[in-house]
Amino acid sequence: MSQGLVTAAYIVSALLFILSLAGLSKQETAKAGNWYGIAGMTIALVATILDPKVSGVGYIVVAMVIGAIIGIRLALKVEMTEMPELVAVLHSFVGLAAVLVGFNSYFEHHNLSEFEKLAMDSAVVNIHLTEVFLGVFIGAVTFTGSIVAFGKLRGIMSSKPLSIPFKHKLNLMAIVFSTVLMIHFVQQGGVTWPLIVMTLIAFAFGWHLVASIGGADMPVVVSMLNSYSGWAAAAAGFMLSNDLLIVTGALVGSSGAILSYIMCKAMNRSFISVIAGGFGTDGSSSGGDEDQGEHKETSAEEVAEILKNANSVIITPGYGMAVAQAQYPVAEITQKLRDAGVDVRFGIHPVAGRLPGHMNVLLAEAKVPYDIVLEMDEINDDFPETDVVLVIGANDTVNPAAQDDPNSPIAGMPVLEVWNAKEVIVFKRSMNTGYAGVQNPLFFKENSWMLFGDAKASVDNINKAL
Repeated sequence: MSQGLVTAAYIVSALLFILSLAGLSKQETAKAGNWYGIAGMTIALVATILDPKVSGVGYIVVAMVIGAIIGIRLALKVEMTEMPELVAVLHSFVGLAAVLVGFNSYFEHHNLSEFEKLAMDSAVVNIHLTEVFLGVFIGAVTFTGSIVAFGKLRGIMSSKPLSIPFKHKLNLMAIVFSTVLMIHFVQQGGVTWPLIVMTLIAFAFGWHLVASIGGADMPVVVSMLNSYSGWAAAAAGFMLSNDLLIVTGALVGSSGAILSYIMCKAMNRSFISVIAGGFGTDGSSSGGDEDQGEHKETSAEEVAEILKNANSVIITPGYGMAVAQAQYPVAEITQKLRDAGVDVRFGIHPVAGRLPGHMNVLLAEAKVPYDIVLEMDEINDDFPETDVVLVIGANDTVNPAAQDDPNSPIAGMPVLEVWNAKEVIVFKRSMNTGYAGVQNPLFFKENSWMLFGDAKASVDNINKAL
């Protein structure tokens, strides 16, 4: 395959990746967006293997086959509830790959003969060494940060933010010291010890950044790590002189940063603080164990009667719905009520679940019509005119403490104002706190009723009663 054809294939792949991002921006075109991405990546892989500059194709093919087998097995095995953890692990792979590419690129340059080094332009050498240093730094931060995110999402690590003395100063010191090491590394023409020391600092820095972030903010963390992995891939592209990898990494990095910015606005968080890893809470909770009053319980049969007499219903799903796989019976209830003339809609918080768009994917999977699935900003003003709200597995995203309690870990976060409806039915397994570790005053309001049990079983029972 000629170099010209490789370049043409890379251009086609880049265009398909852009179309993929455009398609993924809307539910109606998301499936097509996925296919564009698959096609683009297939073309990119084939073109790279057939590139005349690439050697050791046999080893590459064997590695691809092994990777494909592992990837297909994981994709078939993983549940939708485990998708955030899977994404975090994939980000860690990208970060580790950037670290390995960086060290390989450094040693390749380091092993050149003195004559070859003298023949190279000094500016080109400095640029290459800077690329190596930054690529390894970003990759190392992404790797350990993603591992911590995986641990928090899986429950292996506590969801509470790590709080150690002078943590922000330690982060600043890590950046300053790494910058000094980079200057020394470039000025000395690439000596090994600054690169190794920086890598160790970056590993610790990435771990500390994400460990300092609380569970309520993990969806933003996953989005931000997606951005970091994109920039790590772009850095690897510079080191490998691969234009497509640079473009693809830049697309992923910038789109991830934009998504993180949108989510930060939705959570009333500072985008700069996200990058600095300092937007986590200090672990304090103002309402976790306080006596909020008495809650009222209801039954599936009573909920069915309430729904039969309602004119308008809004369903606000959360991670609990994903865990229980309740989206299918929820879709059945939705269809029954709509057939009976009830106006049924869904209210989706930007960070419902533990991954951006998590709830939208689940509802689309259950064939819920796209036009009745609305974002928080589109539906929040409609709650006062709504007869019944079904809160299925959501907690922090419907917590009035975000507005009423300035000392709450989720203070200032925009939430779905479900308590303004005439009646609120909350589906929960128990009265335990949500992922942020803070109690929800919604459960104790006069117009709120608790329906305890597995969400899928509860919705199935309501279906039977209907």
